[in-house]
Amino acid sequence: MLFCPTCSNLLVVSGETGYNKWSCNTCPYEFPITKQMTSRTKLVRKAVDDVLGGEEAWKHADATMASCPTCNNDKAYFYQLQIRSADEPMTTFYRCTKCAHQWREN
Repeated sequence: MLFCPTCSNLLVVSGETGYNKWSCNTCPYEFPITKQMTSRTKLVRKAVDDVLGGEEAWKHADATMASCPTCNNDKAYFYQLQIRSADEPMTTFYRCTKCAHQWREN
């Protein structure tokens, strides 16, 4: 992407006059394209925030009686979040106190 040095708007490729040129749709700026142009910019991705809290969510979670599907332990930490529409029930997230397996119930 190139920007107009006059008004800072995006330049577009125009071939209306028989030759290719960069032109601005806002002002009369034009720049003839005389050779192939390539430019690559590698984007730096931002770190993704864990919206469910990650490991921090389990530090203060309460424990309850729930059967782990992996090791059949009968105790698990849990917390609830409203991840669907307001008229739907909350989703309960569990983490086994023995094997740390995580699962959820809608």
